[in-house]
Amino acid sequence: MEENFWHRKWEQGEIGFHENEANPFLVAHFGTLNLPKGSRVFLPLCGKTRDAAWLLARGYRVAGAELSELAINQLFEELGLEPEISKVGQLARYRAEDIDIFAGDIFAVSVEYLGPIGAIYDRAALVALPACVRKHYTTHLMNITGTAPQLLITYEYDQLLMEGPPFSVSECELEQHYGASYQLKSIGSKDVAGGLRGTVKSTETAWLLQKIKK
Repeated sequence: MEENFWHRKWEQGEIGFHENEANPFLVAHFGTLNLPKGSRVFLPLCGKTRDAAWLLARGYRVAGAELSELAINQLFEELGLEPEISKVGQLARYRAEDIDIFAGDIFAVSVEYLGPIGAIYDRAALVALPACVRKHYTTHLMNITGTAPQLLITYEYDQLLMEGPPFSVSECELEQHYGASYQLKSIGSKDVAGGLRGTVKSTETAWLLQKIKK
């Protein structure tokens, strides 16, 4: 999607993708990652997600990337934190205790900027990107995180019935992007209550991605 699409969404408050509580799949399945407390969890395209507060409250550190500085400012405001803001290459880094968020294009985030990551929690990034970008994104994500284990959430529905985002991402496509590097396991699935946008029948699935040992 073009950057202006997402900036307009945030400016106009069209954020139906935002959840007011921690995601149920995160709450139910984050433990499958077996992360020690203090580990850094990367949230790509994080918006102002309440999942950040959930992770912080449980002793984890949070790193994120988000295009909209408006969303990032709202995130820190809701967390009750005053960020320090610095310039990092083409990005702005918003930092407070146990959390730092990079504002700008996620493809400008490098392994040097990001630092060590214990796991990835991708609730709304892969499914927010059109098919033509997803291969580039998944390759970049693995590169900057050292192929860290992932808790990933996808949707699957008839793409002819609705334009994304969120886009429909099948298990077959996940295998194409991640199968050479990760073992993929479906760990939870449910029908979206009322359907996406209230009309389109969809299945929401949580995946555990563990790096293949070579």
